[in-house]
Amino acid sequence: MTATAQERGFRGEELAARFLQTRGLEILGRNVRIGSQEVDLIAREGTVLVFVEVKTACGPTYGPPESWITPGKRKRLVRAAQRYLIEHGLEDVDCRFDVIAIERRGRSVTLRHLKDAFFPEPGDLSD
Repeated sequence: MTATAQERGFRGEELAARFLQTRGLEILGRNVRIGSQEVDLIAREGTVLVFVEVKTACGPTYGPPESWITPGKRKRLVRAAQRYLIEHGLEDVDCRFDVIAIERRGRSVTLRHLKDAFFPEPGDLSD
C-alpha cells in the first residue's frame, strides 16, 4: 500500500521529532499554526528556540528534500517565527532555523539535520 503525501509527511515529522529528542532537544510543538503558515516542529535546545522544517522524499526524482525550500517558503517561515516570538513574549530569545531532510528508498532511510540551515534575509522581515 502506497502512503499519501500527507502520511509520508506525518511519518517524516515523527521521525524528525524522535531524532531531535535523542539529541537533547525538547519538542515544544508539532504542526504549529501561526496565521496562515504552519511550522512543522518548534523545539528548544538549551536557551535557543529552534524552528524546524521537515522535508521527506521517497526517491531522487525531485532532488534532495532540503532543496525544496524556496526563498518564498523561507520568507514565510521567518515571518511565522517572528510572529510566534512576539505572540509568546519571546522577542529577546535566540532562535534558529533548522531543516530535517529525510530520504526513503525502499527500506533505507537517510536523515540529514541541517542546523542553522538559513538566516533571515532583510526582505524576509518586511511586508
